[in-house]
Amino acid sequence: MNLFEKIFSYQLASRLEETATYTLTSQERAWLKMMLEQPAALHALDPQTLHKIGDCLLEEEIPQLQQALIEKAGSADGQTYSPLLRPLRLIMRRRQAMEIQRLNKHGQLIPTQYGVPWKLEFSMARREWYLLWYNLRTRAAMTTRLIHIQSVAEMVLPEDQYEPICQRMQEICSVERQEAVIQLLPMYNMELTRILHAFSCFDKRVEFVAEEQTYYIHLNFAGNESEYVLNRLRFLGKRVRVIQGDHLKRRMHETATRALARYEQNADK
Repeated sequence: MNLFEKIFSYQLASRLEETATYTLTSQERAWLKMMLEQPAALHALDPQTLHKIGDCLLEEEIPQLQQALIEKAGSADGQTYSPLLRPLRLIMRRRQAMEIQRLNKHGQLIPTQYGVPWKLEFSMARREWYLLWYNLRTRAAMTTRLIHIQSVAEMVLPEDQYEPICQRMQEICSVERQEAVIQLLPMYNMELTRILHAFSCFDKRVEFVAEEQTYYIHLNFAGNESEYVLNRLRFLGKRVRVIQGDHLKRRMHETATRALARYEQNADK
């Protein structure tokens, strides 16, 4: 039994999603219980929520992976959870503004600023959290690394001001985002779960064309994440093909051309 991945058909998953139903295997419940034992869980979840989940998992046994897995080498992995996530999410849930103190890219403290937090994003390429927010003074969209934020305090914002700010942020961010359509070659349909996992950190929509027995993955990602998308495409190799996305097509063509040229030079020698 695979402890790390739940495998079933995409058609079944899509129908369950339409009815707001989510299934959990016993392996996933055991894995969740093990994750709740981590120190970060105390900061990531409200005590009441943590206690409620723990009560639901009382009968589950924690897998003893330490006896089966031995890590011989690996790079240093920083903490992917930030203590600022909970207070920022709470401010966004209440549709309020914030008072923020942060550092600039040179490590200097910037005077207190006022803004509206709009979205939290995790960069898989840099493995760190970013806050997208609206600066009330400059009326500009800002992107700040959470490790640069010194403190955040909630501020009252009139309800009639919140929606226009969100609409403005949506317009700004939509201009900076890119879209692409990735085709999964039919002979690799059985690997759909693995391929979707490779793009799990991006906003996506899966389309299945029954006449062609082909899956199309519609990706939506920030412009500065295109290099990471290219990395995923190179990793998947001949299993996928870029159907829409001129920038990705051009870069993939450049990569293939350079690789072929290198091997041709070696063949001449």
